[in-house]
Formats: sequence, structure tokens, C-alpha cells
Amino acid sequence: MFNDLSSPAALMATRRSGKPRDMAAPGPTPEQMTRILNAATRVPDHGKLAPWRFVVVPADRREALAALLERAYRAERPDPGKVELEAVRQFAMQAPALVVALSAPAHASHIPIWEQELSAGAACMNLLVATHAEGLVGGWLTGWAAYSDIVRDAFGVPGERIAGFIFIGTPTRELDERPRPDREKVISEWQP
Repeated sequence: MFNDLSSPAALMATRRSGKPRDMAAPGPTPEQMTRILNAATRVPDHGKLAPWRFVVVPADRREALAALLERAYRAERPDPGKVELEAVRQFAMQAPALVVALSAPAHASHIPIWEQELSAGAACMNLLVATHAEGLVGGWLTGWAAYSDIVRDAFGVPGERIAGFIFIGTPTRELDERPRPDREKVISEWQP
């Protein structure tokens, strides 16, 4: 199912996002998760601030996450339908592993917040590439839960934001290649 990952270029060229609902066990072993998270921290970081954090949600805490998400959803939408609540529950339970990535900027630093947020995005991308290097698949989702104060407060501290929910598992089917932008539209050479 996986392509040759023997070179960095091949690794980057073959990485795909997987849909968390299409992920199955096995997920990462504890050793793989350690390597994945260590790789996630090896990103550009102006000022050496580490303006990001990762919270692993263990399998035995997924029910608690589902309850938290339902509470937060009901607080924002007082009369949700049964299908909506089931979707909220399924979000919490999909894929064998889940890492909540947080953007945790150092507001007192002279380093611009924008640069700190870029570092958090780079950390998430490194996490996904390391997941692929381990022979697994990752999916980075946000959705309403990433913007919920109730959900954020359960994982973060004031000033932090959820950068995403990163699900990790084994793909149950070939990953689709999504359309990529035309090179000419996104890459140019500066002409003074």
C-alpha cells in the first residue's frame, strides 16, 4: 500500500492525508509515537520559544473526549439533532490515535505572533511527515471543535489555540491523490 520511502524527496512526494474515519488499527506503537512527536518538535522556531504543544488523547480517554465535545456542541447549539450528536461522538472515536496540537505563542516575546503560529503549523506538518515515515497515515482536522472555547480550555491555557486534531492510524484503502495547484500559479521567479 505504501510507496518507496527511501529518500526524503520520495517521502515528501508520497505523503497523503488520510480520512480519520477510514483509519484502522494498528495505530502507532509507543516507540513510534515517541519518534513522531520528537520529529514534530524539529522545526524552525525563531527565538527557541517552542510556541506549540501536543496533547496525546489515549484510547481509554476517548469516551471522555466524546462527552466533552457533546457538552461543548450543546452549549453552542442548544437543540442539536440526533445525527449531529452522533457525528460529534464519531469525531472523538475515529482512528486509533489522536494528538491535539496547540499553538502556544509566547505573547511576552519580541518574536511576532505570526512567526510563532507558522512554527506551530510547521510542527503539525512534521508530525504528519513523521507519521508517513513510520508507515502510518495521518489526518489533520479542525472543524468547529478547534474554535470552541470549551474544548480549547480542556486542553490549553489562556492565549493558546487548537491548531488541529491529528488522527493517526493505518489506512483501510488506497489514499486518494487530491488535485494539486498548477505550478505556474504558485511558483514564480522574482523579476525586479
